[in-house]
Amino acid sequence: MAISAKLQLKQSQSLVMTPQLLQSIKLLQYSNVELQDFIQSELEKNPILEIEKPAEDRLSQGAGEQTSNRPESGDGEPSVPDVSTVVNDELAVQQANLELQLDTSMENVFDAGTTGADANQNRESKDLADWKSEFSGGSTSTGGSMSGPGSDYNIEAFVAEKVNFRQSLIEQANLTFVSETKRHIAEEIIGSIDDDGYLRRELQEIAETISASLGETGVVLQSIQSFDPPGICARNLRECLAIQLAHKDRLDPMMEKLLANLDLLARHDFSKLMKACEADRGDLMEMIAEIRALNPRPASQLDAEPVSGVTPDVFVKMRADGGWAIELNTEALPKVLVNRTYHAEISKSVVNDQDKEFMVDCLHTANWLVRSLDQRAQTILKVATEIVKQQDMFFAQGVEHLKPLNLKTVAENTKMHESTVSRVTSNKYILTERGIFEMKYFFTAGLAATSGNDLHSAETVRHKIKTLIEAESIDRVLSDDAIVELLKSDGVEIARRTVAKYRESMRISSSIQRRREKKNLELAG
Repeated sequence: MAISAKLQLKQSQSLVMTPQLLQSIKLLQYSNVELQDFIQSELEKNPILEIEKPAEDRLSQGAGEQTSNRPESGDGEPSVPDVSTVVNDELAVQQANLELQLDTSMENVFDAGTTGADANQNRESKDLADWKSEFSGGSTSTGGSMSGPGSDYNIEAFVAEKVNFRQSLIEQANLTFVSETKRHIAEEIIGSIDDDGYLRRELQEIAETISASLGETGVVLQSIQSFDPPGICARNLRECLAIQLAHKDRLDPMMEKLLANLDLLARHDFSKLMKACEADRGDLMEMIAEIRALNPRPASQLDAEPVSGVTPDVFVKMRADGGWAIELNTEALPKVLVNRTYHAEISKSVVNDQDKEFMVDCLHTANWLVRSLDQRAQTILKVATEIVKQQDMFFAQGVEHLKPLNLKTVAENTKMHESTVSRVTSNKYILTERGIFEMKYFFTAGLAATSGNDLHSAETVRHKIKTLIEAESIDRVLSDDAIVELLKSDGVEIARRTVAKYRESMRISSSIQRRREKKNLELAG
């Protein structure tokens, strides 16, 4: 058989990921801040893109201005219309207050601090318009990056450069030490501090490394320990706390005895602590409160990321008829418009082909961006609506009625791909009467029921475990096995190791530790 070369025509279809398609996918998963940063960069590159001015700004330009001169989007419609939808349900809605208390760990000296559950506290029932007014405030929370032409800049847009704690210590050392030798020792010590702010290396090792005397190295160390923030460059937790207390002039003999018995404090053995410190219960509790107010990781004061508020993307409010009103937070949506009038004026004066091609590209990009933003808004609303449909009992009666839900179920009901639903729910938040929740909060795994094919949400089971532990008494501290039996009697099929995993995730100590703590508290009382 002879082999020969020949030409052959063939038709086929394939999906090509164009740059604009890739960018549209990214727009779905952008948070409000990321989206507005992207819009700002597009405004700088595209002269025919504009941000719609607030109504009061447009009115201030003159009552005689015709609305027909308002820039239009690529398809002749406003870029992101106000959209809302209603999900009706036939359930009898009961108002219930859900009280979530702060999770604390008795295994540590310090309180666990505020957890994400605090964001789930109930809000007072009020109109949806009142809710929206709390987040409008004239402009979005991201500052001046979205300011329209001619508007004043926002001072919040200018953020100070983040300072590394080692850089801060070096600057303080340069101001403190005149001797070049001491500065060299200080640089070696500061370079040996770990990310928590502790000096883990031995002074002898540091002195030998830089050929300095041990005495001079110790003097430099004491000076650095007086730098800001207090507690920096300590060699252990006890020394870190002592430095901070001395800075507050609270390191008295009784407090020194307490610091010498931190192991008893970690075990909450208050009866032994009172004997060791020679203090009564009132004085001991005051000292413990002072200890817990200190920072065991002093470097975190300078290296901590700035805290930013959460802006909801969707509002959910109960209607008078028992249904749910679902509305996008239009204040968080950038209102991008295409100024066709300006494009027409510029196009008339363009003479060379390169400039003409640039204006055509600007128009195509602007139209694509407006359509993509509108599609993004509609997709978020569609997914949020389906979430409310699936979790209506949660919105009506609380976390005890949160149902198991996965991405596949929402994707099938909304005719979307699972990856699209995943992108839409990333970094998006829903404001409800029960607080503000990330969309991904409503997607939880399911645990089998003792009878039938029903499933229990993992988040609901966690809440039940926490409720059982909070209600236990000193005479009846529940072990993990006892919790398993109680949950089974409540219809939840769960293994002991799963109970232990959920308990540890909520930073709740074991039954042995809880029993010891309760007894110590009773003796101290």
